[in-house]
Amino acid sequence: MIIKQIKIDFFVTPQIKRYVFVYLIDTGKTLLMIDSGVAGSENIIENAIKSIGYQPSDLEAIFLTHAHPDHIGTACYFREKYGAKVFASKGERAWIEDINLQYSKRPIPNFFELAGKSTPVDYVVKDGDKVFLSDRSVIEVVGTSGHSVDEVSFRYGDALFIGDSVPVKGDIPILVDLEKSIKTLEIIAGMTEVTRFYPAWDQEYSREMMDEKISEAKRLIDILRTTVKKADNKYDLPELVEFVCEELKMPILKSNPLFAKTIEACRKEGEECFASKEYQEIMNKRISSVDARALIVEN
Repeated sequence: MIIKQIKIDFFVTPQIKRYVFVYLIDTGKTLLMIDSGVAGSENIIENAIKSIGYQPSDLEAIFLTHAHPDHIGTACYFREKYGAKVFASKGERAWIEDINLQYSKRPIPNFFELAGKSTPVDYVVKDGDKVFLSDRSVIEVVGTSGHSVDEVSFRYGDALFIGDSVPVKGDIPILVDLEKSIKTLEIIAGMTEVTRFYPAWDQEYSREMMDEKISEAKRLIDILRTTVKKADNKYDLPELVEFVCEELKMPILKSNPLFAKTIEACRKEGEECFASKEYQEIMNKRISSVDARALIVEN
């Protein structure tokens, strides 16, 4: 098995550059892709495929960890042009197949330029499923939600592709369900048979490195939850976001609507709350005037 990591740079705003990693898996007989980057990165991925001795038409399947635009952007292109089959979970399917719906619930800057086109999902997968490929090798599906409603990770052999399922120290914590995020960390920590981990944001992690990242993520979640509980029932959501940012000395995040979603998730533990009227009001108000600095990753 050969795993090739592809770095995809993109701009959230003209001033703010970010990146995401896409993975190619060469099983020796067939070619798979984990996530698909942003729209506009088709040539980068095609060249990466050719660099390991394949043609884009050899791509058998695209496994999407979740529906956010930096993960789904080229899926439609590779499906329509080369016939690659798209796999995703039930809870993420609606936002993949209808990006207008996703934007109505989660209107981030530059959304349509990043997300590309709505993409039909050929196969819906869930935790515990095994996908048998044309060469009879197997991809196993692991439920790892929390960052998104129904995010999944994909295991191939001793490698686990985890998308954005582990919050990262130094980046903006984006969660929709606190309890599910904590459960996800426990699930990944308990997969002792996995020795290599491939996130959407960083290098390959060894078992030891992944354990440290999980410990950091748990500490981050605990700090957020404790800070939110300090102000329990004292503030409405906009005021609570300001309180948390001041307490944690992160005032720049006050204007980031996705961080407001994380605070909402901390306050309503165990609830998926994109439909919250309070949260939607914050999204609508802040997305048009979001401070670009609030999207910068502080390493």
